[in-house]
Amino acid sequence: MNVSVVLFTSDLRLHDHPPLRAALDGAREVVPLFVRDRAVDGAGFAVPNRLAFLSDCLRDLDAGLRERGGRLVLRTGEVVAEVCRVATEAGADEVHVAADVSGFAHRREERLRRALEAEGVRLHVHDTVTSAVAPGGVLPAGSDHFAVFTPYFRRWSQEPLRDAHGAPRTVRVPDGVRSDELPAHKGVSEGLAPGGETEGRKRLTTWLRGGIASYEDRHDDLAGDATSHLSPHLHFGTLSPVELVHRARSAGGPGAEAFVRQVAWRDFNRQLLAVRPDASEADYRTRRDRWRSEESAREDVEAWKKGLTGYPVVDAAMRQLRYEGWMHNRGRLLTASFLTKTLYVDWRVGARHFLELLVDGDIANNQLNWQWVAGTGTDTRPNRVLNPVLQAKRYDPDGEYVRRWVPELADVEGPAVHEPWKLQELERAGIDYPDPIVELPEGLARFKQARGLD
Repeated sequence: MNVSVVLFTSDLRLHDHPPLRAALDGAREVVPLFVRDRAVDGAGFAVPNRLAFLSDCLRDLDAGLRERGGRLVLRTGEVVAEVCRVATEAGADEVHVAADVSGFAHRREERLRRALEAEGVRLHVHDTVTSAVAPGGVLPAGSDHFAVFTPYFRRWSQEPLRDAHGAPRTVRVPDGVRSDELPAHKGVSEGLAPGGETEGRKRLTTWLRGGIASYEDRHDDLAGDATSHLSPHLHFGTLSPVELVHRARSAGGPGAEAFVRQVAWRDFNRQLLAVRPDASEADYRTRRDRWRSEESAREDVEAWKKGLTGYPVVDAAMRQLRYEGWMHNRGRLLTASFLTKTLYVDWRVGARHFLELLVDGDIANNQLNWQWVAGTGTDTRPNRVLNPVLQAKRYDPDGEYVRRWVPELADVEGPAVHEPWKLQELERAGIDYPDPIVELPEGLARFKQARGLD
């Protein structure tokens, strides 16, 4: 065998990359290929923040390959056609790709397999590239997936992980394979973090040295912002989840254990979507909701999107999302609960808005976490409603997070910032900030009535 093609998708790295390693072991030359898929554009998934991060990732991947004597080949078009075209140009015998979980990815993989086989080219699909434990790697008795996280995590934790490998020293790419120019995109969020494997590995090193030890105690601290910020790198695959688990376990301690649990939660959602691909749009467990649509709740939805609901912690989180293209995990829970439970708006409205801005916008985690909060997913307490005021006092007790993102309230001291409607009349009159768009008891009563709980 002389030439293999490695199709990069959401695995834009050189370290711990099983498809690339297998291709280099079996071929003299390798074509590292990324196809900018027009179908992704057509589906509305190619939004500015993720395109900007993707641009960074592709440029960094190309630079890493050039340091090793190779280069990245970039094509634009329909993935199956472009892969077949590159395989023909290079005289490749095999194509290697990472397994994915969405229905779209499964259909693309089958089309690619059939097209390559017709050309006499073999397709190799590799597990545990974008997940630590492959979907279906652990199963409950009598079912094709785990529907509750705790038993899944118990089994997941017992599953032996493959070894994590370093980056290759040399990558030889055949001459004559054409490449498009690398893209340059700008995001809409001013505070968008840079992408790429180099940046991801720097963040990981910093996290392991200084952040992971306190993660168990501080991961819900909104003002402290003590989470890893590695989710965009997991989404684009600039970091390996297998390597993350190995290195976290080596660090040890309660913080590392809590962090590994979050990696497992990501795998949990992926194993669910792999067997229930319609859960990206349909209720996993219907509650027979009669949700308010985006049209019928237009004013409330717009206030939520703009961070003008009158509930400071909700508004702070929504403004962080717009500015950074990222949001603290506790903020995601609070804003999703407020939209679906307090405003009783369809979870798909919120999930769609998040996907328009989140740099780590991932179908499995975004959609299924929204369903978890809305009570239509795997949550064993589907009717819980998070009170934004109580949550703010617990996870932002001094109001620092709110004052950071809602400057209208910067002069309100201490926890009073969470209930500006209770300020004295003169002080309240001098603040250009809206009153709550709904009273919490009113929202709770509406939700209970809709779910038949009253």
